[in-house]
Order: sequence, then structure tokens, then C-alpha cells
Amino acid sequence: KMLSQCLCQVYKCLFLRNLKLSSVNVATLARRIHSSAKKLSDCELKEQAVQKCETEELPQSTENNNFGRLHIPVMLEEVVNCLSPQPGQRFLDMTFGAGGHTTALLEKASDITIYALDRDPTAYKIAQQLSESYPKQIRALLGQFSQSEALLISSGVEPGTLDGVVLDAGCSSMQFDTPERGFSLQKDGPLDMRMDSDRYPDMPTAADVVNALDQQALASILRTYGEERHAKKIASAIVQARSIYPITRTQQLASIVAGAFPASALYARRDLLQRPTHVATKTFQGLRIFVNDELHELFIGLKTAEKFLKPGGRLVALSFHSLEDRIIKRFLHGIDMTEKHNLGSRQKIRQALKNCSTEEDTQEFPHGKSNSKWIFIQKKVLTPQAKDIQTNPRGRSAKLRAAIKR
Repeated sequence: KMLSQCLCQVYKCLFLRNLKLSSVNVATLARRIHSSAKKLSDCELKEQAVQKCETEELPQSTENNNFGRLHIPVMLEEVVNCLSPQPGQRFLDMTFGAGGHTTALLEKASDITIYALDRDPTAYKIAQQLSESYPKQIRALLGQFSQSEALLISSGVEPGTLDGVVLDAGCSSMQFDTPERGFSLQKDGPLDMRMDSDRYPDMPTAADVVNALDQQALASILRTYGEERHAKKIASAIVQARSIYPITRTQQLASIVAGAFPASALYARRDLLQRPTHVATKTFQGLRIFVNDELHELFIGLKTAEKFLKPGGRLVALSFHSLEDRIIKRFLHGIDMTEKHNLGSRQKIRQALKNCSTEEDTQEFPHGKSNSKWIFIQKKVLTPQAKDIQTNPRGRSAKLRAAIKR
């Protein structure tokens, strides 16, 4: 209860302040809320990241050995081809997951070293298990993108020394398929959605968000992060429902969202395969991105990849919705995220990244100009092949962008 009250008070204060500036930077509010909840400075976070990676005891799970079979890596062939691993090279897998991309790289060139990073303790445990089979090739790291620089340095990796980085944004299948994690609206579970809840149990959950924030704040989250055009209607339904009983379960929230629409609209939306999708899908996406601060983490991850890649090093970035892809695209093109023109196409990105750019970034990318540090491996964005979509329908919306650092 105290956490929900703190979350509500901090959000309201910052939200009203930003309204006066005529630009609501929801991602910045999320970061400040997270910071308030953790009560840790950036320096303390980096120190904790290293300490947790070295000393943390993770919960045991009987399902860990099955995740490798359940999770199918997206665009595996394209990732390996773009990275083109050679003997003796060093790589960073920034989203290890169940190890699909790491394993494929090792099969292509066994005499390589891979630093396997993930913020999810379950994925970290899988990386540890895999490192037992490849003791000289795999180094397991536990932490968020924003903690990756400290983790790499503590592992003896200097900036400008990596040959390749793969970044697979978004959730993994093993997170969606575990009801207790609270990511899926198809499987009932606690409304959690935190990717690293075991490490930070006091961090706000999706339940904290939907039960504490006011209607205007909820609508902003759903519209900005979920790209939900009916955000106001859904936020109103959530506020009305929680006045009667707390919202604590995933299917409970899905039912509340569905209740805001006529029965005919429940599965009226279609995915890229023209399959019906639940009307609450975008609501769940928006809450998940907000709770995990995913867009800010993605941008920091890209900056870290750029810093640690050597000239000629390769970056492969996979995204699964338009917000992620826009961030990756503009980062690789060297577009100034703070530039004020063409707000129609960049407004969401500016909201997510407005406070990420430093003075150095502003000088590096003059107003209105693109000054990319990257050479694109492919002229156009790559999408999954038909056979990949058939094998792994969840990867249907994936987009792959690959580039070489100048």
C-alpha cells in the first residue's frame, strides 16, 4: 500500500510539472519513479550490479532445463550471418534469454568468447548452466542494459574491444509462458510484469501502476507505450473497476479492458498473420514497457554497444514493435533525438529519450543533421522469412537492423 501511495504521489507531482512544459515525458517519469522506489543512486546501482552478478543466489526452478526447448530464437540465421563470427573474436549477447543466439554463434565458430547478459535471473541461471559446457567461451552476466558497462568492465572487458553485439529487445517466450511472471493475458497470474522481480522485489509492479495512478496518467502510459488509440476509454474502465476491488490478476485486467468494448470488438483486431488478437494486448504491452523502463534501457544498451565495439565491430539489433524500431533506426542514423522538427513522426521517441542525450551528443549531431557512426550491413530492415514465422509465430513482427561501427 505504501509503495502504491509513493508511486501515485511521485507520478502526480512530475506529471503536473511536465504538463506546464507542454510535453509529457512519460519515460522520464518512469525512471524517476523507479529511482524513488529503489532509493539508490546510479553509482550504487552499478556497484550492486557487479555484486549481485558475483554473489547472488538465484531461486531454483525445475523448469530451467526446458526453457531452451520452449524458446525459439528469432531470425537466427540472419543474426549469425550479420555478425559473421570468426575464431578468437569476442561478442556480447545483451539479451541472452534461453541462449539461442549464443549457442548458434558457438556452433558457427567455437573458438570465440561470448559475454551473456540478461536482467532476468532465470535467464542468467541458464547462462551459468551453459557456461559449464563452455567454460572458456561463455561468461554469464546478470544485470540491466544500464548496468552492463559496469559489468563488462568488472569482467575485464575494455571499451572498444568487442567484435560484435546482438541485442534482442522485448520479452522472451519463457517470460510469457510462465503465468507467475504476469506477462501474459492468456494465462492467469499475478499482475506483475517485472523482468527482474527476484532481484528488486520492492520495485513497482503492473498492479501497483493500475491501482495507484490517476486516469490521465494511465491513459498517457497506454497511449505512449502501448500505442493504444482507445487509451482514455481503457483508463476510465480501470479506474472504475479498482474503486470496487483491487486489480491484482492478469485475466482480471484483461476482462476489465474487454468490458470497455462491445463483445464484437473483443477479437476484432488482427495481427500480421491476420489472426485475431485480444483487445487488451496493447494495454499489456504499454504496462510492461513502463514497468521495466524498456525504452530508456534500450537506448542505454545501444550506447553501451557503441562504446564497447571496436572499429569494424558489428551490431545486430532486433525489435518487436514500432517504438523499439524507431529508437534503433534513429540511433544508427545518428539522428538527434532532441531535435524539434517533424514531431509527428518522432514525438514518441522524443518522449522516451528526451533526457538521455548529453551535451556531447548535442554537439556531435548538429541540429537537423544526421552524422552516423555506422555503416549498414543491409540496405533495408530485415524481417522474418515465411519458414521462421511458421516455426515461431511470436517472432512475426521482428525487425532486424545490422551495422558496422566506423
